[in-house]
Amino acid sequence: MDRSDPGASGGTTVYDELVRNALAMRRPPERPGDRRLGSGELVDVVQHGPVLEALLDEPMDRREIESQLDVSKATSHRFTRWLTDRGFAEKVDGRFRLTGTGEVVAEEVLRLERNVQTADDLAPLLDLICADHKEFVVEPFADATVTEATPEAPYAPVDRFVELLRASSTFRGFNTTPMLPLSVETFAETLFAGTDVEQVYLPATVERLFEVAPERARAAVERGDLTLLTREALPYGLAIFDDAVAIGGYDEETGTLRVLVDTDDAIGREWAERTYAVYRSHADPLTETTLG
Repeated sequence: MDRSDPGASGGTTVYDELVRNALAMRRPPERPGDRRLGSGELVDVVQHGPVLEALLDEPMDRREIESQLDVSKATSHRFTRWLTDRGFAEKVDGRFRLTGTGEVVAEEVLRLERNVQTADDLAPLLDLICADHKEFVVEPFADATVTEATPEAPYAPVDRFVELLRASSTFRGFNTTPMLPLSVETFAETLFAGTDVEQVYLPATVERLFEVAPERARAAVERGDLTLLTREALPYGLAIFDDAVAIGGYDEETGTLRVLVDTDDAIGREWAERTYAVYRSHADPLTETTLG
């Protein structure tokens, strides 16, 4: 698998921070005096997630905590004692409110919960792409649509791709193979006319394209409707549409599209644009030999 790092494009955005945090979390503490939380401490924090979340919205007294979380007086007392002992909350005018530290911990617990759920949702894709792609973080795809091929609907990812393609006037990305076979008329029409297309493919894929439809492919390139580049290694399928971005995961043995994950989230688009820019910058333009 190719392991280019799209972080080289520069600039600081929310996406940069997400990547930086994701990479930092992969490394154990290295500074003298640093320590890692024990499993028991982590479990305590996660178990107190509901009360942390409740107080993140607004300060509450014990009765309000009991009512909102549907817990007993003894449990609410245990919760608030744990929070104050840890310095995560303080009691002011009979109500418990999170400290600055408590707010950070509460937000991180919520993020953990969301990311674990997202990772579970994205499992069909994550199982198919290279685990060493450091630019891939979960947050950009937390609200993504995941379309997986099943025995009952083996072409569901293809159908979803066609739906996104038809709604877009532009189509950029990279892939080891066209996301749809050239025999699918929608894809052939997109490649050869009516849509602004720029794709990075493996050299063998481009050669196959010119073998299957040499006249149409050459005409589209000469008109400027179709820009093709080649690269020796690509990690998965990436598609950038007008209003959405998508990642495709393939069966290594058959090459069939097994799962498509798409999102219209702004951070997801930022990730896709940066990733595509890096792979494109290391791709080669077509030669006259390829054009035939």
